[in-house]
Amino acid sequence: MSESPYERGTTHFGFRDVAAKDKQKLVGEVFTSVAGKYDLMNDLMSLGIHRVWKRYFVGTCQVKRGDRVLDLAGGTGDIAALLKDRVGDTGQIVLGDINAGMLSVGRDRMTDRGVVQGLEYVQCNAEKLPFPDASFGLVTIAFGLRNVTDKEAALRDMHRVLKVGGQARVLEFSEVTVDWFKPMYDFHSFKVLPKLGQLFAQDAGSYQYLAESIRKHPPQAELQGMMDAAGFARTSYKNLSAGIVAIHTGYKV
Repeated sequence: MSESPYERGTTHFGFRDVAAKDKQKLVGEVFTSVAGKYDLMNDLMSLGIHRVWKRYFVGTCQVKRGDRVLDLAGGTGDIAALLKDRVGDTGQIVLGDINAGMLSVGRDRMTDRGVVQGLEYVQCNAEKLPFPDASFGLVTIAFGLRNVTDKEAALRDMHRVLKVGGQARVLEFSEVTVDWFKPMYDFHSFKVLPKLGQLFAQDAGSYQYLAESIRKHPPQAELQGMMDAAGFARTSYKNLSAGIVAIHTGYKV
C-alpha cells in the first residue's frame, strides 16, 4: 500500500506543496468562497458541457427504483436531482459533502425544485464515511475526488459502504487525450478561467486553484489502478470530450 499524504506529511494544493493536515481547510475555504457561484464556476470551467456530462453519468449508472444511493461531494444537488428520478419514491439518496456551505446550497436548490422526500443531507469527510458497512447499492462522486486529501482512503471507504454487487462511479476532470487540443485547453484553464473568475465571481484565486487541481489529479489509468488497490472489481473508465473528463466505474464483489 502506498504511503498516505498524512504519513508523508505533505500534499498538493493546486501546484503548491502544503502540509497534508492543512489541505482540507484550504479546500474548504475555496468551496465556501464559490458555493453561491458553483454553477457559474462549472459553466466557466467546462463551457457549459458539465450538464451533459452529469446527465450521461447518471443515465449510465447501475441503479433501480427503491435503491439507496450515496452521492459524495453532492452539495450542488445536481447529481441527486437526476438520480431521484431513477430511484423513485421508494428510494433514498444521501447527499454527503464536507463543506457546510455547499450542502446548504444543495438543500435550498432541491427544496426550490420541490424535491424533498427521500433525501438526507450529511456533512461528512469522504475519507471517513459515517455509515455502516454495506449501506448503499450505488456510491457516486462527481467533481469532488480531486479535492480529497487522501484519495486512496476515500476509495477504500466508498468500497466499504457498498453492498456486494454495488457500483461506485467517479466523474472527474482528467487528462486530455488529443494532443492538438491540449494547448487550447491549457490556455483556457490558466489564462482565461482565472480572469473569468475575477470578472464574474470576484475570485480569481479559487479558479486558479481549481484549474491547477485538475492537472494534479491522477490520470485515467492511474486512478483505475487506485480503484483496483481499494478493492474494486471490474474497474473501467470512459473518456468524455477527449478526456477532459472521465467516468471511472468499479464494483464490490
